[in-house]
Amino acid sequence: MTPKEVLEFAKKNEAKQLDLRFTDLPGLQQHVSYPISELEEDSFEEGFGIDGSSIRGWAAINESDMLLIPDPSTAFMDPFYEIRTLVMTCTAIDPITKQHYERDPRWIAMKAENYLKNSGIADTAYFGAEAEFFIFDSISFDQNQHSGFYFIDAEEGRWNSGRRENNLGYRPRYKEGYFPVPPTDHYQDLRAEMVDVMINCGMDIECHHHEVATGGQAEIDQRFNTLVKSADGMMLYKYCIRNVANQYGKTVTFMPKPLFADNGSGMHTHQSLWKDGKPLFAGDNYAGLSQLALWYIGGLLKHARALSAIIAPTTNSYKRLVPGYEAPVNLAYSRRNRSAAVRIPMYSPNPKAKRAEFRPPDPAANPYMAFAGMLMAGLDGVINKIDPGEPLDKDIYDLSPEEMKNVPSMPASLEEAMNCIEEDHAFLLKGDVFTEELLETYIAYKRKNEADAVRLRPHPYEFALYYDI
Repeated sequence: MTPKEVLEFAKKNEAKQLDLRFTDLPGLQQHVSYPISELEEDSFEEGFGIDGSSIRGWAAINESDMLLIPDPSTAFMDPFYEIRTLVMTCTAIDPITKQHYERDPRWIAMKAENYLKNSGIADTAYFGAEAEFFIFDSISFDQNQHSGFYFIDAEEGRWNSGRRENNLGYRPRYKEGYFPVPPTDHYQDLRAEMVDVMINCGMDIECHHHEVATGGQAEIDQRFNTLVKSADGMMLYKYCIRNVANQYGKTVTFMPKPLFADNGSGMHTHQSLWKDGKPLFAGDNYAGLSQLALWYIGGLLKHARALSAIIAPTTNSYKRLVPGYEAPVNLAYSRRNRSAAVRIPMYSPNPKAKRAEFRPPDPAANPYMAFAGMLMAGLDGVINKIDPGEPLDKDIYDLSPEEMKNVPSMPASLEEAMNCIEEDHAFLLKGDVFTEELLETYIAYKRKNEADAVRLRPHPYEFALYYDI
């Protein structure tokens, strides 16, 4: 929609409120609301003022004034608010310089698309992300100087099989939750309503199903789209899923590894490059790939350890990235093999369907930064003709220690991931897509507020290991 069409859309739908949304550096969506009378055609150029210093990873207190510029193409009517509300996604502008704000994740994604077009390699990057999540009945947790705990309750939790009240059985066994019909799959209707709500918000949804883990793990797949639109879609996806679950009295988490001894949640990301309406990843090489696609994969694999700081951005991410739980710890590529970091799906021979699926990302990632980072790594592979090496079509988890010596692996902790991106980030700086200042801010925030915060606190299991030492 154009700005004028947005105003007509608001009037037609009897909107009373305007809700503007944007995303902080760690990836949590924020919002501010106004009476709809505040929205005019000029608003799409003049913007709406906010205090940027109160947003995580954003401006200092002495440079706090920011403007939010709504994107008219993102307009939709909110399906949850009681008061009829028009919603738009925004980018942030410095009110003095009128330049885009460099710490706005959406602007980073927009710059990545611009860099791609200016490179001449392609004009469009398509991203399709499959974010998994858990549906729990309740969650409680706390941490202080003398205690720390979490407790998960889920009607579909395997650990609840022994409870006496309201127990009808039908819970998936650990690692056996993939595709059972109801009543073992408790959440068919809930997921279907999530899908219905997302479609009504303008999203293109392909399928939904139960995932491998117990505890209500699920996946809903969006159709691929251009980079920025896919990232916008992921933020709306999370919003809709959480709020539908909340209406059912359930709680959803995109935390990568909430359950011990069962699979975690990934965000496998399918990606491909196109030019002049033609796919560039189809060819006559391995798995029907073009040479350009192989170089792109080479870039992803070369920079995967650095990318981990953005695509697996929590301490909890590295509880998921361990062998034995379908997580791609080792950096290799393969057709069909889901134990490889890059998989080439073989469902269709159509050149338009040819793509690379990068499997290390998880849904805790900020999608704007994650998609931009992956594109920059892949383009670096194309520009520098990075050879991805030989494919690995065996089950990587069954390789001998001797065979594993030549297969690099993902970092084992968030701290190691931060070290990796400090050592290898020149590819992110091309075209000023990421800036040194942005990366320094991000790394400092992650170290202080997450890696160090977890490292400094005693873990409950340490008491089981060491109390009687």
